[in-house]
Amino acid sequence: MTAVHKARQALGQQLRDLRNDSGLTGRQLADLAGWNPSKISKIEYGKQTPTEDDIRAWCAHTSATGHTADLIAALRNLDSAYLDWRRTLAAGIRRQQTKIHAIEAETTLIRGYDPALIPGLLHTPEYAEAIFQRVAEFNHTPNDAEDAVAARMNRQQRYLYHGDRRVHYLIGEQALYTTVGDDGIMFGQLDRLLSAMSLPRVRLGIVPLMSEYLVSAANFVIYDSRVVMVEGITAATTVTQPREIASYSRAFDMLADQSVTADAARALIRAAQERRRGRYEPAEQADAQRAKGTGGEPPEPPPQS
Repeated sequence: MTAVHKARQALGQQLRDLRNDSGLTGRQLADLAGWNPSKISKIEYGKQTPTEDDIRAWCAHTSATGHTADLIAALRNLDSAYLDWRRTLAAGIRRQQTKIHAIEAETTLIRGYDPALIPGLLHTPEYAEAIFQRVAEFNHTPNDAEDAVAARMNRQQRYLYHGDRRVHYLIGEQALYTTVGDDGIMFGQLDRLLSAMSLPRVRLGIVPLMSEYLVSAANFVIYDSRVVMVEGITAATTVTQPREIASYSRAFDMLADQSVTADAARALIRAAQERRRGRYEPAEQADAQRAKGTGGEPPEPPPQS
């Protein structure tokens, strides 16, 4: 069963609950709306997608007009969000960046959480390219990582350095240790986090590794209070239903309360850098030593026993 089918069933369940709460049978509701009784059953069990007019009539006849806006938002989100993501991937990663930029252009506050990776607007070019390469490889989609990186860097310039937009990002401490690319790329990315924290439009919180479990949350981004993007393995869901957006906002607030900021966050980033330094710098020194051995100076002889 696809995510779309599950979402359609969930919508049908909500409509069935409203009908039951009103005390109407399926046939009674069909008579009031002028529908064939089979239509009620098909909608309630996710076999038929209702129209917006169907939802308005359903809510009116079940005395549930207060639910109309949320249900219509869920309907609009039902098919388009999932399928559009698949088309975007098929067309290449750069197109995905263009889509996100269009949402960001109308946003004054971005709030985002990622338990294992650094948010896109804080990426270095090398970190972004390594991610895009992996995404293209996993999804068997066109590899336009170079163009996608350029688009992401352009988004950074527009959002972080111009206008009055703000970002509040939360990351899990694990994000400091998830290796994207290699240790050299990660060392530079951690440096980028430290410098980004000084930007007036950026607020960064880190949820410590040993924090208490409060809410299950995958990576998500809230654009003002009108759209939430939730990324999965094969698809991204665009959430527009007000009640669901409120739930994501509440989850963000709970995670923000657990996060550390300012000097405490910098200490965690520097600790991660030190862990990397032991793996990153010796490798560079070894490369330099090998280069020295093949250059004009002979390598030092081994010690005599």
